[in-house]
Order: sequence, then C-alpha cells, then structure tokens
Amino acid sequence: MLKKKARAVAAGLRTADLAILVAAFPLAYLIRDRMAGGDIPGLFPFARYWPVLVLSIFLWIGAARVTRVYDVYRMRSVVTEIFRIGRAITLLAVVVSAASFLARQRELSRLLVAVYYGVAFVLLAANRVLIRGVAHALRRRGYNTRTFVIVGTGELARTLREGFLSHRTWGYQFRGFVLDGDERAPGSEPAGPVLGDVADLPHILEQHVIDLLVFAVVPSRVADLEVAVAAAEEQGVPVRIALDLFPERRSLLSIEEVDGVPVLAIPSGPHDLLPLFAKRAIDVVVSGLALVVLSPLLATLAALVKLESPGPALFRQVRIGLNGRRFKLYKFRSMRDGAEAELDRLLPHNEADGPVFKMRADPRVTRVGAFLRRTSLDELPQLWNVLVGEMSIVGPRPPLPHEVKRYERWQRRRLSVKPGLTCTWQVSGRSDMTFDRWMELDLEYIDRWSLRNDLRIMLRTIPAVLLGRGAR
Repeated sequence: MLKKKARAVAAGLRTADLAILVAAFPLAYLIRDRMAGGDIPGLFPFARYWPVLVLSIFLWIGAARVTRVYDVYRMRSVVTEIFRIGRAITLLAVVVSAASFLARQRELSRLLVAVYYGVAFVLLAANRVLIRGVAHALRRRGYNTRTFVIVGTGELARTLREGFLSHRTWGYQFRGFVLDGDERAPGSEPAGPVLGDVADLPHILEQHVIDLLVFAVVPSRVADLEVAVAAAEEQGVPVRIALDLFPERRSLLSIEEVDGVPVLAIPSGPHDLLPLFAKRAIDVVVSGLALVVLSPLLATLAALVKLESPGPALFRQVRIGLNGRRFKLYKFRSMRDGAEAELDRLLPHNEADGPVFKMRADPRVTRVGAFLRRTSLDELPQLWNVLVGEMSIVGPRPPLPHEVKRYERWQRRRLSVKPGLTCTWQVSGRSDMTFDRWMELDLEYIDRWSLRNDLRIMLRTIPAVLLGRGAR
C-alpha cells in the first residue's frame, strides 16, 4: 500500500512539474516581450517558439532522473530538493541550448530561454516549498504519519531511533524494538517497548501496523536475516538495512547496481556528475581562452627564457595525475638546461620536510627563472595540460613519481582528483608550510569540494600570486 502511495505521490509531483513547465513558458514570453526596446529586439509570434517548450517537456523527466528529483521525499530536506531541481533545470538549459545551437536556430531568443528556465525554477521551487509546508504542518498535528520498528537494540539501533524521532517533519512514530540474537542478556535493556524476537517477525508484522522495518544489526548477522527480510517483503512492509560497515570512513556511501546486483559504493573523491561536468566545462573555457588571450605573453616569456640560457623554452617533466596516471607537465624552464642531473648533490641543502625538494637559493635557477617562479608565470604552459584534461584549474598540485613512492598511505588519497594549477596550499602560504599540513589541506579540499570552493580558491590565487606569498 505504501509503495502504491509513494508511486502516486511521485506521479502527482511529475504531473504538477510538467504543468508548471507548460505554464511557465507563456509567462516567460510575456516577461521577455515587456523587456523589448532599446538594444533588446522584440519577439516573433508565440507559435514560433513551441519547439523549445516541447523539447523541455520531453527532456525534463530524463534531467530529473539524473539529478534524482523524485527520489524518496519524506526524509529529504526542502533545501536538498530545491537544489536538485536547480541542477535539473541547469542540465535542461544546457541540453536545450546545445540542441538549438547545433540546429542553427538563429531565430531563438537566448534571453527568452534564460527567462523561461528562471521562471520555471522559481515556480517549481515555490511549489515544493508550499507542498512541504502543508505536509510538515499536517505531520506535526499527527496526520500523514508512518510507524517504524527497529530490529536490534544496540547503539546503532538507538542512534537510528533518535534520528527518526528528532525530525518531527518526517512524520515517523516509533512502534518498538524487535530483539535479535542474545539481546535479552542483562545490561542490554532496550530504551523502548519490545515487540518480540526476530524469529517472531512474521507474527509481529501481522499483529501491528508497521510502515517501515529498519534492521540495525552487526554486519555478521545480515546474512542470517534473509527469512526476516523475506517475511517483511511478503507482507509489503518496506525494509531499510543500516550497514555501518566502516565507521572510520570519511566518504559518503551510496548504492549502485551492476547488472542488477546492488553494490555498496564508497567514492574516493567528488562523484556528483553534473557539478563535475560543470567543473570540466569551466576548465576547457578558461584554459582555452587564456591560451589565446595570453599567447603574446607566452611567446615573450619563451623568448626571454631562450635568450638567457641555452636549451628549450619549455620544461617537460613526468608527473602523477588522477589515480596514479602519468602525464607530461609543461612549464617554462626556470633552471639551466640539465638541472635535474644536479639534484643529488643538492639534496643535503633541502629546506623542505617530507619527500619534496625546496631550496631558496637554488644555484640552478636563472635570473629570468627566479622572476617566473616568484610570479608563478612559469606555470602558464600548464593551461595546455588543463585543456587536454590531464589537469584542472583547481586541484592538488601534481607530484613527481619519486615523491609519490615516499607517500604515507593516507597521503595517497590526494591522487583521487585531477591535479590543478592552483589549490588551497597555493593560497595558504605555499612553501612556508610543512609537508604534512600541505597534504591535510589537499584532503580537506577533496572532502569539501564544490564549485563555489573552486571559485573562491581561484579568486584567492590572484593576490597570492601578485604578493608572491611562499613562492620559491
């Protein structure tokens, strides 16, 4: 019954969303038409733009599926729901804009498209806020509630019970515990009513109104609960199994399917496809434009490097990228040609801790090279590495192979994202901090990654480079 209700709610939301998408288009047309005048041209008749509306309606369900707009709604915050709607609208706008560009629809008003999706987002978000407000008010008054039972009475079971009950707007009421195994032993009294043992679960499900059954047992017991899970499934009661397999993990868990087999996924880094796609798009646009705009400066710097010392203007070096991939990194040569062969004799003068080598008065550095390093202009050729996908604008700096060999195990996780031109380390003191602190900053960047954080680092890079903080 609950599954049917959940499907009905999801179907109702989809229908309402499609109706909103339809209604938003003529409203956007009127708004855009009122903006005509001056430098903003007028619009063609409304009938000219119907393909945009039809395409948007057809693509919405796919975009909503990718961004999980219609996933389980009861335990999801309205902020999360609005954020997912925003991602779906963004994906929809990108696909429709790309389709109109490829179809060479010059008559299509880009401003109309922007206004349409802006209006649609506002209406969809307002609709969700209204629905959630009504639902939460009803649940606080005892309506539209669900009962849940927890199998297990240990710490995990108690934590889950408190979690369900602390969110009043979810509308869950606790019915009781079901004991598993030897949980009747002295000192393990549950903090709530006991409905029976797990062996009696089929009878318990028949005698009580239970809308959700939550298993909170140790991992070694999961395989023994097949009969209990089957009993709940047989009687149409939804089941949730709490798997606290790796309590010390830092990554979020997710469930995926591989050819129909459920698989527990523990991502090593950012894994949200839409923001990662946007990050890659930013990398391509920024690096491509920068290479074109800065081409006179790049040519001038290359000439200066060549004029001061013999050898190539560009320095190529093997670095380690995403998940251990090797690639050739490009820099303007800041040392005399063949400087790498002199590294062994300079190792006793290393001023950095950890596996990296830093030396303030490095005799191999040329005068032009010192200027390039101080201003970070020697890094500009890495825009090519960004353009071809080996690096990103923002990310941990790419290490050398021999440095990675000396990494401690926890430090290798910084290889779970693409290396970057700039990073938290670069805007936080660079060479003036310890190696372990550098690694910690990189891992914090990975764990807290977002497009907003990338933008913040990019903006902070400008004064850090101009002031030369920590540069060597």
